[in-house]
Amino acid sequence: MKKLGILISGRGSNMVAILEGIRSGVIPAEPVLVVSNKADAPGLERAASFSVPTAVVPQKAFRGQGREAHDRAVVDTLKEAGVELVCLAGYMRILSPWFIEQYPGKILNIHPALLPSFPGLHGQRQALEQGARISGCTVHFVDAEVDHGPTIVQSAVPVLPGDDEESLSERILVQEHRIYPLAVKWAAEDRLRIEGLRVVVEGEEVELPSSLLMPAVVK
Repeated sequence: MKKLGILISGRGSNMVAILEGIRSGVIPAEPVLVVSNKADAPGLERAASFSVPTAVVPQKAFRGQGREAHDRAVVDTLKEAGVELVCLAGYMRILSPWFIEQYPGKILNIHPALLPSFPGLHGQRQALEQGARISGCTVHFVDAEVDHGPTIVQSAVPVLPGDDEESLSERILVQEHRIYPLAVKWAAEDRLRIEGLRVVVEGEEVELPSSLLMPAVVK
């Protein structure tokens, strides 16, 4: 069973979706640590309610030392807990190349847009400003570029007349809570194979919960 570490900066709603999937037995993983860069992140208390150990590695303690110095402290904390698979769940830090090298092909992230469209901050706002008719969310492997790594699974969300950033974000978040646990399940089962920027889901046939769910290639 994979030992899972989750990084958060805020309320951790995607973290909760993953932990609920583990508690229900859907995700065959052991959550061994939740780490935040902010001591006041509400998600820390939510993690504790699942009896998951938590740690804070405040970025301000590394001010002026560069991003990698903070990342090294985070990785030390993860490795002390035996973490094998890392999930970013609203972690508002760009990982250094050094961090990614410590967990190659083992770091997952979720983004509130259909990548490669609208990477970076405020993907929902970008979609509205660009007049997109379809938005959504993407779970992907993390690489050295922001919101760029191989796509694991996506879910499409129509942009409705009268949508603002808040209403669109709420509907996208519902889909985030569906597809992130699914992607973590596949990763924990060692069913994901990266081929360039493609991800192949290996093994048993994947049952899709809705027609809006778009997985990586299934074999």
